[in-house]
Amino acid sequence: MNDDHSAPVSFRRRLAALVYDAIAVTTVVYFAAFVPVLALGDAVRGGHHPLFRLYLLLVLFLYFGLSWTRGGTLGMQAWKIGIVDAAGGRPGWRAALIRFLAAAVALGALGLGYLVALTDRERRTWPDRWSGTRLVRRPPARP
Repeated sequence: MNDDHSAPVSFRRRLAALVYDAIAVTTVVYFAAFVPVLALGDAVRGGHHPLFRLYLLLVLFLYFGLSWTRGGTLGMQAWKIGIVDAAGGRPGWRAALIRFLAAAVALGALGLGYLVALTDRERRTWPDRWSGTRLVRRPPARP
């Protein structure tokens, strides 16, 4: 029987978690934007104010950073995926920041940074490689 640190995550499972996380992130950003838009009105409406954009970027990083340093995002939890560092422990904030920035680059390259998992023997993406983390299958919960 494989332990949770030895089984790589399939591309399909990773993609399913990404869809879940897209829904979660949309909700987080919606509610995070609610107060500034109400308080400042036209100054931030439409998301064009640079400080408003920076604020939303910080909210996104906090969502992912807190999730990754605690073992996984909502989508990762739903699909029984964990995230570990090179030693098999939970990633720290430095790895979370690198992973967050690498994810932006991977998506900005039209998803190429994620598609490389299809050809990588260990199914790693750019964010995995650059941050020194990897996604692993979590064993099913025992009754």
